Amino acid sequence: MRPLFAWLYAPLFLFGFLALALWTTAHHPPFWLVALLVLAIVLSFLAEAWLPYEPQWNRPRGDRLRDGLHALFNEILNLVGIAAIPLTAAWIPNAGVWPHHWPLPLQLLLAILIADFGVTLMHYLSHRLEPLWRLHAVHHSVQRMYGFNGLMKHPLHQGIEALAGTTPLLLMGMPLPVAALLAFAIALQLLLQHSNVDMRIGPLRHLFAWAPVHRFHHMKYGRAGDVNFALFFCFWDRLLGTAFHSEYALGVNDLGIGSRPGYPRNYLAQLIEPFRRQTHGASPEAPEGLRRI
Repeated sequence: MRPLFAWLYAPLFLFGFLALALWTTAHHPPFWLVALLVLAIVLSFLAEAWLPYEPQWNRPRGDRLRDGLHALFNEILNLVGIAAIPLTAAWIPNAGVWPHHWPLPLQLLLAILIADFGVTLMHYLSHRLEPLWRLHAVHHSVQRMYGFNGLMKHPLHQGIEALAGTTPLLLMGMPLPVAALLAFAIALQLLLQHSNVDMRIGPLRHLFAWAPVHRFHHMKYGRAGDVNFALFFCFWDRLLGTAFHSEYALGVNDLGIGSRPGYPRNYLAQLIEPFRRQTHGASPEAPEGLRRI
């Protein structure tokens, strides 16, 4: 049972919830997606408890309240952003080229592809430009990976990534239901990217940036972690030359910011940290199996 679950978990989780979301959006107001997201989070926790990749990552390190506050506040910002779309449409000129006549699943796929490119590029730049890295470092300070900390981001950095991903869509005239579905899809993907489920994805790792791919992005070994930036699709990393895979089993001592082991862990302290003077030590050397050739 467990081996079958390991292979089916990621595709059933993503595509099953997306199918439910598409049906819900077609028959009910978009805010019903919030209830679906809560269900997805609960199932994510249950799956991690039943089949963990690293059992110790299921043990809190005084971070549950912090991660919960990050997730709550950031998801509220997402809801506000979605609700504001009708207002922004009145003063943001759009080209009126959105394919409203397409079936809703195809409209969502288009939105995901465009947003994925923008978010991935901004993510890449956040590892190259110091002002962006200061904000993004909050997300990289995690020392255990489980689904919920995919929503742990500095709100300013989340806003910047959201603008990078959605501005082209708004200019195209993306409708409100598609925007709500896109936000829901991103939340699902973040749960899968940071999941502590011991999932098996085989050749799908060349297409989808799920946890077996994204975990390597959270290595604490300096530039060794500048890999696998994509949000949804791995082909962006192949184009950027940043795709990486290894059979190395990441453990409790492999994550975080190696040059800053004392990065603040408190929620309010993390909001302030990007604006404080930064001090960095030397990053530890990557183990043999985590070095890029």
